[in-house]
Amino acid sequence: MAEKITTCLWFDNQAEEAAGFYASVFDGGKVLDVSRYGEGGPGPAGQAITVRFEIEGRTFTALNGGPAFTFNESVSFVIDCATQEEVDRYWDALRAGGAESQCGWLKDRFGVSWQVVPSVLGGLIGGPDQEGSRRAMQAMLGMQKLDIAVLQRAYDGS
Repeated sequence: MAEKITTCLWFDNQAEEAAGFYASVFDGGKVLDVSRYGEGGPGPAGQAITVRFEIEGRTFTALNGGPAFTFNESVSFVIDCATQEEVDRYWDALRAGGAESQCGWLKDRFGVSWQVVPSVLGGLIGGPDQEGSRRAMQAMLGMQKLDIAVLQRAYDGS
């Protein structure tokens, strides 16, 4: 069954490169199809207009729309990570050529914002121990890539 709502990402002219990159970062990711300009189109013949790709069971469209619009942090993709190894893998792959921010946020080399978040974070910064949650929050605020062990130690007070 087709998804009723999908996400379209507007790129200057890197849609095909970006779709291939995202498909390679996520297990099972794949490029589904590419529509290309023909002769006499507004873009160079053979250049991708749109690229449909799938990551984590969701369909996205990458559009070569030109330089009129760019990405910003008002929209980001959150990756729920079960382990530190998963945090490390996604963080390292997505930040290559991009820029780190704080609290698990980064921009990839295309300017798309991502939050690489351990699944346990909500229970640490919003857990029943208010003092532990405060310590975990303070620890998180001092991090770029989130470190589960450091956050847990902060929550535990050890």
